[in-house]
Parts: sequence; structure tokens; C-alpha cells
Amino acid sequence: MPSEKKISSANDCISFMQAGCELKKVRPNSRIYNRFFTLDPDLQALRWEPSKKDLEKAKLDISAIKEIRLGKNTETFRNNGLADQICEDCAFSILHGENYESLDLVANSADVANIWVSGLRYLVSRSKQPLDFMEGNQNTPRFMWLKTVFQAADVDGNGIMLEDTSVELIKQLNPTLKEAKIRLKFKEIQKSKEKLTTRVTEEEFCEAFCELCTRPEVYFLLVQISKNKEYLDANDLMLFLEAEQGVTHITEDICLDIIKRYELSEEGRQKGFLAIDGFTQYLLSSECDIFDPEQKKVAQDMTQPLSHYYINASHNTYLIEDQFRGPADINGYVRALKMGCRSIELDVSDGSDNEPILCNRNNMTTHVSFRSVIEVINKFAFIASEYPLILCLGNHCSLPQQKVMVQQMKKVFGNKLYTEAPLLSESYLPSPEKLKRMIIVKGKKLPSDPDVLEGEVTDEDEEAEMSRRMSVDYNGEQKQIRLCRELSDLVSICKSVQYRDFELSMKSQNYWEICSFSETEASRIANEYPEDFVNYNKKFLSRIYPSAMRIDSSNLNPQDFWNCGCQIVAMNFQTPGPMMDLHTGWFLQNGGCGYVLRPSIMRDEVSYFSANTKGIVPGVSPLALHIKIISGQNFPKPKGACAKGDVIDPYVCVEIHGIPADCSEQRTKTVQQNSDNPIFDETFEFQVNLPELAMIRFVVLDDDYIGDEFIGQYTIPFECLQPGYRHVPLRSFVGDIMEHVTLFVHIAITNRSGGGKAQKRSLSVRMGKKVREYTMLRNIGLKTIDDIFKIAVHPLREAIDMRENMQNAIVSIKELCGLPPVASLKQCLLTLSSRLITSDNTPSVSLVMKDSFPYLEPLGAIPDVQKKMLAAYDLMIQESRFLIEMADTVQEKIVQCQKAGMEFHEELHNLGAKEGLKGRKLNKATESFAWNITVLKGQGDLLKNAKNEAIENMKQIQLACLSCGLSKAPSSGAEAKSKRSLEAIEEKESSEENGKL
Repeated sequence: MPSEKKISSANDCISFMQAGCELKKVRPNSRIYNRFFTLDPDLQALRWEPSKKDLEKAKLDISAIKEIRLGKNTETFRNNGLADQICEDCAFSILHGENYESLDLVANSADVANIWVSGLRYLVSRSKQPLDFMEGNQNTPRFMWLKTVFQAADVDGNGIMLEDTSVELIKQLNPTLKEAKIRLKFKEIQKSKEKLTTRVTEEEFCEAFCELCTRPEVYFLLVQISKNKEYLDANDLMLFLEAEQGVTHITEDICLDIIKRYELSEEGRQKGFLAIDGFTQYLLSSECDIFDPEQKKVAQDMTQPLSHYYINASHNTYLIEDQFRGPADINGYVRALKMGCRSIELDVSDGSDNEPILCNRNNMTTHVSFRSVIEVINKFAFIASEYPLILCLGNHCSLPQQKVMVQQMKKVFGNKLYTEAPLLSESYLPSPEKLKRMIIVKGKKLPSDPDVLEGEVTDEDEEAEMSRRMSVDYNGEQKQIRLCRELSDLVSICKSVQYRDFELSMKSQNYWEICSFSETEASRIANEYPEDFVNYNKKFLSRIYPSAMRIDSSNLNPQDFWNCGCQIVAMNFQTPGPMMDLHTGWFLQNGGCGYVLRPSIMRDEVSYFSANTKGIVPGVSPLALHIKIISGQNFPKPKGACAKGDVIDPYVCVEIHGIPADCSEQRTKTVQQNSDNPIFDETFEFQVNLPELAMIRFVVLDDDYIGDEFIGQYTIPFECLQPGYRHVPLRSFVGDIMEHVTLFVHIAITNRSGGGKAQKRSLSVRMGKKVREYTMLRNIGLKTIDDIFKIAVHPLREAIDMRENMQNAIVSIKELCGLPPVASLKQCLLTLSSRLITSDNTPSVSLVMKDSFPYLEPLGAIPDVQKKMLAAYDLMIQESRFLIEMADTVQEKIVQCQKAGMEFHEELHNLGAKEGLKGRKLNKATESFAWNITVLKGQGDLLKNAKNEAIENMKQIQLACLSCGLSKAPSSGAEAKSKRSLEAIEEKESSEENGKL
């Protein structure tokens, strides 16, 4: 409600602190005390009571404060036995005195913690002129802009206007606000001033706008990144984009351009600053969307075999209602093709006048002609995607009407039809790139004898076949239908065949043959033979269709089958809900082209992966996903809710979908009676073992529902997440984007549960050697091969140690800087620099480049606190340097072992047979061999990536040191030398790479 006073300025924070509130005081001895804290009226000291100390000792002078940290980022919090029970977002610490002692506090909400942190930072930054802000808000750029807006609308120039005009003006500035809420705010302001008139003054207009349109969570963020100003300049914005949003190659000109486009005041645009309203607009813009813009276009390798991709597939495409009674409708094809669908179904039967038709055989009253369907398909086939379209043909026509189908397809599709015979010399299907703008017919095929003009083949209707199998009089024989040669010849690389078992398939199935599995059968196979299913799908296409029991056209969970590598998982597009959300979200990536490249571990010829894995995937480094749900905007009431009024009690569920080890769900607390801007301020952490297969689904629900509870959702692939502060655009139940309805979140991705940087991927939890887990190689049982893999054990341990030691050193420096593990190294250096600047604003250390590495050297005697930090910094540089210099040698050893092992791949079965291995033992040896190759390849790649990251870190550190002033003022020659140093490691690296090539 408007009566809830929002924080919209430093004044509001100060007033709140002067009134005081209860905070929990945390002591190192695991004790926690409730104390009432206040800010002195003269703003010079912080006091608390009750206290055993006298009043003059139970206080902290503002002038003694060195730093204010949000979160549990001090030794006291890290070592307190009750710390796990303390909410990260409610905790904050005040560091004071020469030795940086900490006063550790916990507020009863994240909002209150933010008020104290923002207010204290404001006071500390203005300690030299502590009464500046007392001039009030009237002269801030924001108020000056609002006054010009008011004066432009005040045509009479009387300094007052009608309430209706004021309401309309605020609605123009913020279209998401409800009229009733604006009127209520004006009434509240006028009542507080005991006014009788409803006319609005300039001051009342400004006050109403600020209270209604300031999102406190955005205000706290702006104050934090602007270093306690109430606006951002170009440098603040540049730092925010680099350190927090993970954006690279940012320049001052780019930041000034953003300011010009989003700042609302003319003064701000001219002087180059972004006030709260412009900053809010920028955060809500598409430039701060959670979805990676790189993935909005085709970004993956499209030259691999068709079997290496997930393919966007529709089931019973001709239906727009349920499959039991729903009528056939041509719009089913239009909708599916516009959504990027690349595999559609045509269930064709005989029609009157020798015209084939599509109809639901459970509802024969409505049908559409085959000709009209293929004309629509031809029109829309390549609008959403240029990549091949597969037509799954369910043929129930007589021979004459089959020939009509062929004539019509040839006439309508022309040379788009792909009818080239598959090459026997090939082992894999052609690529999507090679098949661009081609239409592929999937169906039954006659034997290759050209003299056979027609023949019997098994019926392609899976649903009917499943129904027959489940009937009492089923005798095990499949129904046969007659097929003409012309229709058979349209089928080339998607010939439908019956699945028997994996052993038979791997021996005798041709790469251009495709098996269809019912959901029930595929689920059984996925549970019993998960590794075999993955290996089968490396070469062959499999299509999964929903159970015939789903008469309501509900959808299967596609993730269960994607985990096994199944490419074509057919969905009932007409049925919205969580399963369709997953499907739609998954195929948003790669430009929405309908093809998504599967993880390499599921494509490599020799690799081990099981869909049922319950833990770490061999050769893949698990990542930690940190999601902070900050707030929501403009939540609508659930459509099917029966509750009276517009009040809702929203909460947010965060779901992770992926391999079984990654599936997880957490929810926020409920915010009572707030749909406009509920503040959640809750952080969750998820371990993701196979990021390439993971998806995140944000769901907003109403806790006060009668009937429907669903408010909105958004599903996004893990690989498409952008780090930093992002708005999530929510979709309705049927999948439409809802205007102005968003979630405001913060995203960070790190290795396991430790440190990271804003650029997509990073660092790991601190792990001592004693508890460090090494991915073990397996014993195969064949001495010749086992001896080769034994050579790799030591370099594998070295690789893991180097990576972990570097990450541990980075986490240590972050802890000493009082930053959470998700902070970037740039943020770390900024914090470090503030500690290494003396009272007269000169650095106490200097940046010195040694062998292209950025070291910090003291410029004289320094305090113990600084010595400790420099020691941690030196360790980080040393561990990074060791990794950069040794990575190639260790990786080469791993690669050599991998190559030596692969030489035995073809001979594995023969060697096993000679040693007496057969049956299960031989299968186990093959599986262990694939495991070892996967581990070697994965660990080699991880080490290479760690080296590239370390090189990038060194460059970022040097740039940060220079921009923070942690160097002597360089001469132009020294500056040039410094810039050359930046590129030295990289040049050395590229020359080594060229040498290898």
C-alpha cells in the first residue's frame, strides 16, 4: 500500500537510523545479543543499548569507520557456530579502527540491512562535510527534472494543478502504476498536511512521484555502485558493467551513450550522469535481459551429423485440442512452425474424390485436406529456421491416394524435398548445415529392388500399434499395410524401422534408419540401459512420442529423454504447462533454430555417460549457480483465481532441471499482500554437474489462492544465463510474455561453491589437500592398457592440484577483502586498493611487473593488516603463475596417455577375448575404457581452460591496479612498457600454440 514509506533517498535512510531499530549483535564466541541501535542526532556516532558499558563506550564514532560490508563476510561470521542459521542478506559488518575490528550485526530483514549499509556508507563518504545532505532533496538532479516536468504541464503557471492532471502525468512517466494507487498516495500526502483542497502543488507532485516510482532495491544498488552518490557517472557505470554484469570491452563512450539513451533529465544527459529513474529504465531494458544475446542467433556448430542435435519436435501437429476428440486444424502447423518446430506429424487417410485428408481418427467429423496442409507447411517451413524440416508421415492411405500424396508433395515442395540416397561409404547422417532449407520425409521404405512397384510394410501408426499390443487378443504380429514405390522413394535418410534391442541395432542398423519409441518403452530402456541408450543415440536418431494413455494430450517430461541423448522428443504443442515450458525454454537457445547441439560427452565416439548419474560427471567440472531473487514487478492476479479483490501473496520457486543429480527446487518466503513490487531478497545456491543439459525455471505463485495459484514463469537454459543484475520477463500459463511483469534477480556462476568472476564461468570452493577429491581412473583388467592409464595418474593429480590451489588462493584474497566468493577479481582489487591508500590519499604499494606478472611491492613500512593482504595477493599471483607456466607440460602428458589409450580402442574386444573376458566382464572393461578416456579428455580441457582464465585474470588485475592508482605515476615510456606487459603472456601463449600447429 502507498502508506508503506519507501526508501528513496539518503535522507530516508538517515531518518530511519535516527529513529533506531533492534539489530542482533554477533560475537566471535558464538553468542548473539539483541541490541537497540540508533544514530546520534548530530550524525557523529552510532549507539546501542542495553549495554554493560557506560553510555560513552557503547558507541562507535562515524569517523572511526573504515568499511561497511553487506553479508557474512568477516572472520566473526565465518567462525560463528550459529552462522549457518543467519540469513546472508540480513547480515552486515562495520569495520573500524586501525586494525579493522568488526562490529557484526544482523537485521530482521534484508531491507533493514540495506538501509543501515546505505546510510552508513553515505555518512562515511561524506564525513568531511557531514551536514551536506541536510539541504534536503530539493536540489538533487532528480527533483530539478521533476520540477521541469511539473512546470511544463502547469500551463497556467500557478504552481498547482488538478489532481486528475497530476495522476495522468505520473502515469505517463510510469505506465505500470495503477491510477487508484496514485490517487491514494495524493490523498495520504494531503491528509498529512491537513489540506482541504485536492489541488496538487509542485512539492506534493515530486513527493508522490518519488515514493511511488522509487524501487528501494534499485536505489540501494545505485548508491552502492556510485560510491554513495545518488547518480552514476560514466566511470561508475563502466565499473558496474565490467565487474558485476560481466560485459567486456566497455569504454567510456559506450557508457555515455547508455546514459544519453536512458537518462530522463536533460541536465543528466548533458553532464553524463544516470539518476535513479534512468538507471531503473536501463535495468528494465532488453540490454539487461537475463538471456544471453549471443544465443539469440545461431551460435553453435551446425556442421555435425543430424544425430548430434536435439530437434524441436511436435506430436499430432494437426490437433489444437486433445488427441481423443480434438478436431484436425491447419493452424496447428502454423503455430508449430512459427515456434521453430523442425519435426511435424502428418497422419494421412483416404478422403473423398481421391483427395487424401488429415483427421483425428477418434473424431472423423472434421478433417483438412492433405494439399492445404502441405501448402501451409511450404509457406511457413523456413520462416523461423533455415534448418531441415522432418515430416513424420503416418500413412493410412490406399495405393491410389498414396500416389496423389506424392504428386502433391513434388508439386508443392519441388526441389526442397530431400531424396538423395544415403551413401554407403558414410557412417553418419548429413549435418543441418548441409541440409539447410530441405524437407525430409520420415516413413516406411520398400526394399531397393526397382522392379517391385509396391509391397507390404509394417504400419507406421505407433498409437494404434500400442493399443493393439495392450489389447487382450494381441498375438504379437504387426499390422501390415501396402506401400507404393513412389511414396517409398521420397524417404531417404529417415527410414522408419522397428527397434529390437541395442545389441542388434549396433550390429545391423543403418545410420539412415530411425526408430520410434513410445514414452513407456523409452522410459523402461532409459532406466535399464541408460549408457547403451546414450551410445546408440550417438549415431542413430530416436523419436519418442507420448503414451496413448494421454487422452487429454498432456505432455511427457522431455528432460528424461534428452538426458539419454534422444533427439526427437515429440510434444503436444496445444497443451501448455510445465513440460511445454521446459521444451519451449530449451529451444530458445541457438537462435531458436530448432536444433541444439548435444553435450560433447554424449557425442564423442569414445566417452562414458549415464543419464542416471547421481553425482559428478567424469571429466566435467561441476558449477555452482548462485541466484538471488531480489524483487518482483507488477504481478497480476492468477487468471483462474476465485478470491475477491486484487490482493495476492506472491512467492517464487526456482527449479533446476537436468540430469537427476542436478534436479532441485527451492522457494522464497511469501510476501504478504504485495503485487506491485514485492521484495524477496533471498539467495539460493545449486550445484550443477552437467551445465550443458541444465535448465532453470522461475515460477511465481500466489500463496493466498482460491482456485488457481499460477502467476507466471520463465524457463531458460543454463548456458544462456547472463551474470549480474537482470530482469526476468515472465510468461503466462500459455507461454506469452506478459508486459511489464518481471522478476529482478542477481546471477553468479562459480566452480562448486566458491569464488568466481562475472564473466560466465569461474572459481571453486576452498579445498584443502586432505579432503580434495580426485577423479579416479578405473581398472580395465587388461594389463597392456592399464599400464598406459597408470602413467596418467600423476599428471591428473597435478592438474587438479594446480587448478584447486589457484582457486583456493583467489578465495583467500576475497575473504580478506571481505567479499563473497561470487565477487569478481576486479571488485576484489577495488576493495584491496581502498585499504592500500594512505590517509593523505597516496598508495602504500606500487604495481611492479616481473616477467609479465603483476606484483605489488610496499613503498615503506606497512601495518600488519596490509602485510596479511599482500601475502595473500602474492600467493594468488604465485599459484596463477605456476599454473600458467606448467599447464602445457602437464596437459601434454594427459593428452599423450589419452592418444596411447585410443590406439587400443579398435582392438579392445579382441584383446579382451584373448584374456578370457566375455559377456558382462567384457562390457565392463569397455565401459571402464570409455570412462578413462572421458576423464582424460575432460581434465585436459579443464586445465587448458584454467590456464586461459589465469592469463585473463592477470590482465584484469594489472588493469585494475592501474585504474585504482596502485602504481607510481608512470612516464609515457613506463606506461607503454606496462601496456606491452599486458600482452606479453598472451603473445607468448599464441606463439607456443602456432609452434604446435
